[in-house]
Amino acid sequence: MDFSVLTEHAGEIGSGFLMTLWTWIGGVALALAAGLVIAVIQLSAGPWIRGALRCYIEVIRATPFLVQLFLLYYGGPSFGLSLSPMAAGLIGLGLYGSVYFAEIFRTGFTSIPQGQIEAAQMLGLTSRQIVCRVQIPQMLVLILPALVNFTTILGKETPVLSIITVPELTFVLTGVGAETFAYVETLLALCVGYFILAELCSRLGQWLERRASLYLTQGVRTPRTLKPQETAA
Repeated sequence: MDFSVLTEHAGEIGSGFLMTLWTWIGGVALALAAGLVIAVIQLSAGPWIRGALRCYIEVIRATPFLVQLFLLYYGGPSFGLSLSPMAAGLIGLGLYGSVYFAEIFRTGFTSIPQGQIEAAQMLGLTSRQIVCRVQIPQMLVLILPALVNFTTILGKETPVLSIITVPELTFVLTGVGAETFAYVETLLALCVGYFILAELCSRLGQWLERRASLYLTQGVRTPRTLKPQETAA
């Protein structure tokens, strides 16, 4: 094996790695935001809206990400939606991940004791204040391992973006391998690259879990949440 091919294309490989990192972070951010919105609407909306969201969740979960990406990028122009490869990739990751994060968030919301919600209502907190000050701070501690786990899984879906020519790590190393016929070296480099990303996510998750454990052991519960004087203000 000749790994000099990797050093010769180090600039391209570095750019591909950064592109993978960027699409991963962007896709996760979109998926988290959309998933939180879906979960909140599911808990507060009427039966028709909940039914429509449930259909959306089931359709996304029942179809492969590759098929969704093809429909979004290649089928979008048929409906007047023309997206660049990067935009299609980010939106695709966001839509795909949103339904899984929505289910995680929904589970977290329902895990909060009903007594706390009733106590907040008795103190005069609005529904938005209850969600932001009572439910979200506590349920994030409970669902953190699941969030980290699916974030790692979503990162391993980024190679699919190479199919629509997003110049991420898989696209770059596949091109280098086709140009130099050094397939073993490039595939090993690809494995190492995604191992690094997954390990970084895992380490970050462990750090956040330690912080969450400290939060629980210190008995800190939704600070500045249920103070009647703030509610009156």
